[in-house]
Amino acid sequence: MNSKDITLWIDERWYDALSKHLKDETLEEHLENVLDEMCNQLPQREYERISHELWAEQQAEKEAREATRRFAVFHVTEGGSADYFLTEEHMEFLQTARRLRSYIRKADGDAPAHFTEMFPRGEKLSREQFETYVSERLDNTGRVVGAFDIDLDSGYLDALNIMDGWKRFRIQDVSTAVYFATKKSAASPDEQWRTFLDRLQGKEITYETEPQYLTGIRTLHAEDISFAEDIIQNDNLLEFYMEVSFHADEVFGTNVCTTENDDWLNIYANYDLDARRVCDTLEVYLQRGNGDEEAFKYRLSAEEQALLLPRMNTYCQEYWGQSLEECSANYLSEQSPASPEMQM
Repeated sequence: MNSKDITLWIDERWYDALSKHLKDETLEEHLENVLDEMCNQLPQREYERISHELWAEQQAEKEAREATRRFAVFHVTEGGSADYFLTEEHMEFLQTARRLRSYIRKADGDAPAHFTEMFPRGEKLSREQFETYVSERLDNTGRVVGAFDIDLDSGYLDALNIMDGWKRFRIQDVSTAVYFATKKSAASPDEQWRTFLDRLQGKEITYETEPQYLTGIRTLHAEDISFAEDIIQNDNLLEFYMEVSFHADEVFGTNVCTTENDDWLNIYANYDLDARRVCDTLEVYLQRGNGDEEAFKYRLSAEEQALLLPRMNTYCQEYWGQSLEECSANYLSEQSPASPEMQM
């Protein structure tokens, strides 16, 4: 849009005198109003033609600005509340995962209380706007560089893939993948991407088969916790088989402590060698007397995780002669950049 600069010189004494006689406006504002009145006095057809041209030019400029925008959109669930927002940052999957890992690990003493606060310039969206941008991401217009659905309450991250749609991962698996992708400081962005995606290979969760969560009338007590059989290592997880020496129905809401059926439970607790903590869920498998099996999960409270940790540590020392801390240190040393696995 072309503009004309009009410069008017006036003696400062005239300026001061005129300004004193104006009410609720400056001399500059008054002169702008005078120009508006003069424009309104033009012939109607000429006024409408120029007004339409100006409107069309403003719309074209707005559309051009919108076409060059690059942003990511988020749906974040945390603490029982859901937020939709847009951020004008280049937040693809790896960049989003890095920021999420930084938040959940609280490595920075100034880390915010909520993940949305990691995006101070975020622009709030409605659910309908979010869905519109999701559709645009799938159309691959280039504007929407990423779309994410992050549920911190249930521990899942969904990332939208242009070719394959939504892909779901456990947040802990994503965080671990970030750790290995960024551990080698000299790695190029392409190397980091390959390592990140390789670490997530096979970790995708199928929506339809995700187990339901069990709940009972009470939580686990210290005396409920004991382990048996082998400790199994699955990548970065140590799997402990829990003995069912307590009233399982009270904790899980099942129906196995009865003579009415021959059902029983297999329960597994996991320790994350990378994060060095007890995982926040138990894997619960309901074995039916007829041979069928159903998979469930049980969400552990912070208090229950605290009860499991010393029992895991003791069992690990008895079984392997090493503490959990030593197992974690050995695992991380094996995954060092010097190992063939990291030479990507």
